[in-house]
Amino acid sequence: MNTLVDLDVALEHFDPVIGLEVHVELSTTTKMFSPAPNPAASLEDFAPNTAISPVCLGLPGSLPVVNAEAVRSSIALGLALGCEIRPTSRFARKNYFYPDLAKNYQISQYDEPIAHDGVVEVELDDQSVWSVEIERAHMEEDAGKLTHVGGNTGRIQGAEYSLVDYNRAGVPLVEIVTRPIAGAGEKAPQLARAYVQTIRDIVIALGVSQARMERGNLRCDANVSLMPKGATEFGTRTETKNVNSFRSIERAVIYEIRRQATLLLEGTAITQETRHWHEDTGQTSPGRPKSDADDYRYFPEPDLLPVSPDPDWVEEIRQSLPETPSVRRRRLREAWQLAETDFQALINADLLDVVEETINQGTTPASAKKWWLGELSRIANDRDVLVTSLLTPAQVVELDSHITQGTINDKMAREVLLAMVDGEGTAAEIIDARGLAVVSDDGALRAAIDEALSAQPDVLEKIREGKVQAAGAIIGQVMKALGGQADAQRVRELILEQASQS
Repeated sequence: MNTLVDLDVALEHFDPVIGLEVHVELSTTTKMFSPAPNPAASLEDFAPNTAISPVCLGLPGSLPVVNAEAVRSSIALGLALGCEIRPTSRFARKNYFYPDLAKNYQISQYDEPIAHDGVVEVELDDQSVWSVEIERAHMEEDAGKLTHVGGNTGRIQGAEYSLVDYNRAGVPLVEIVTRPIAGAGEKAPQLARAYVQTIRDIVIALGVSQARMERGNLRCDANVSLMPKGATEFGTRTETKNVNSFRSIERAVIYEIRRQATLLLEGTAITQETRHWHEDTGQTSPGRPKSDADDYRYFPEPDLLPVSPDPDWVEEIRQSLPETPSVRRRRLREAWQLAETDFQALINADLLDVVEETINQGTTPASAKKWWLGELSRIANDRDVLVTSLLTPAQVVELDSHITQGTINDKMAREVLLAMVDGEGTAAEIIDARGLAVVSDDGALRAAIDEALSAQPDVLEKIREGKVQAAGAIIGQVMKALGGQADAQRVRELILEQASQS
């Protein structure tokens, strides 16, 4: 293919239409249809092929049993997506062969999903809100995992051999499918990314999934097609499979818009197919021709009864739902009154929860933001650890209270913070052990000021002439003389006081 056209050129000629399918692995204790442990509920990796049962492998004589906890999580997720919960839903067999699917079919839901027809509000970076329509959210089981060894790309092409791990087979999934999203124009890539972020926030708030994309707990298939400007009929779509980071979702959509526009402007038809995303090159490549539902020969799962949740149980779940992420963000944005760039940075760093808890325990939004987004994030980056693993909200509040009370200044606080992270004790213990308390004795401060002014007699005259910024030189000398343990604001007040008295 020739060089791709720029995105703005593509958007001059075509309107993008996107559709998003998000797979959420539920963190139930056991799998969807068997008592085998669920790897998606653990932060630890199981040894290959140890978290399995005869049901996971479809061995003769084994029968699936529906996991009630997974049904409850699916209903909660459906309700949080604004969906209707179907009084009766059914499982079906989706037939296809793949080496990581030992029984040659996947138990899924087809024409009777547990949840359907919902709407999710998605907030973009500019705070505009899009209503994304949900077509369905259905329950199913995950397949196993193949590892291709010996090639350069990790894919089967060029590999010497492949390994199969069935630990993931049978992990409970909810697949959330949107209706086609048209009209977003240049915002389509950003909307795709923000939508998946919103789904991630919802499932975390519900506590139904760990939603760690790097572990495959949450994966997105991004469908993209283009319509010529003014057209009403959707174009041929491609489906980029298993994109597993927010940044990649946005990049993959941009790439497909540019690639398809280039082909269409050349007069080449788009092939309906799945495509692979390559993080290293920022490109997609062909997968397989996209199958239609008929190709899977769906038929009702004969070993499972329909799922008919008690309406009172559904209502109980509805009443227990937490505040939606979009409503929560609007509430916090208004309450905290932080600069929009700071608030967005907290969202991007996934720090809203810990900052809210820190504020609830007694510090100001500005201080909580300063510590978590500033010093603690810097230390976490240097040590390659999660920022929330360094300190608790209560520890941050204790440290900040010593600044508020005037016990230490900001410079000392950073030293105390680092010591707290290294486990040297509480803030009070570290301040005592290191003798870090601010010098609060005005007599000692005045003596240091007099000495500094004696060394620079012209400064006092400048201050008297109204050049108060000249006090900075004296403040610096006093801070140096007192080992940085003076309150700079108090030193400034005393300097100006002395200047006004003579």
